[in-house]
Amino acid sequence: MSQEQEWRAQHYALLATLLASPPEQSLLDHIAAVEVTEPESVMGKAWQQLCQAASSAQTEQVQLEFHALFIGLTQGEVVPYGSFYQTGFLHEEPLARLRQDLSQLGLERQQDKKEPEDHIAGEFDVMRLILTAQGTPVVDAPTFFRRHILPWAEAFFADLAVAGSAKFYRELADFGANFIKLETQLLK
Repeated sequence: MSQEQEWRAQHYALLATLLASPPEQSLLDHIAAVEVTEPESVMGKAWQQLCQAASSAQTEQVQLEFHALFIGLTQGEVVPYGSFYQTGFLHEEPLARLRQDLSQLGLERQQDKKEPEDHIAGEFDVMRLILTAQGTPVVDAPTFFRRHILPWAEAFFADLAVAGSAKFYRELADFGANFIKLETQLLK
């Protein structure tokens, strides 16, 4: 795996982790301690903002924020599903297409998970798996990105950035949006 692929896989892993569930204090502390090597680059600036947000975040506050943003009483402020962003409804055609590609990759839904596979954290985790796979996956990174992430991730991060409850996740939205822009330039 090239250094660039490793860097990209690590970014996908971090985004997947932070979008799947609220982070523990240890993860916030690790993010806060990241040394940004290229502070003038777009991602360098995004990293600096995320590090600052992590350094001032408290686990309990971030948990409440996560709940308000993604869970809510009936629904969170932001709906993290590809089908919803692409069709306005859950469990639609984008999810069916995703399931076909996941099947080709040999991935199946975990029985203990209630979330549909088109949750943004799940799609980012699949990109991480593709980038770290030995050999050439049946569905490669550019194809998976164009089919399943490009059509909606930018809009998701734009909505997350302006969500009323977002504080730590507002910085994550900026980080994610900048990363998706770089991936779009690389993989489109």
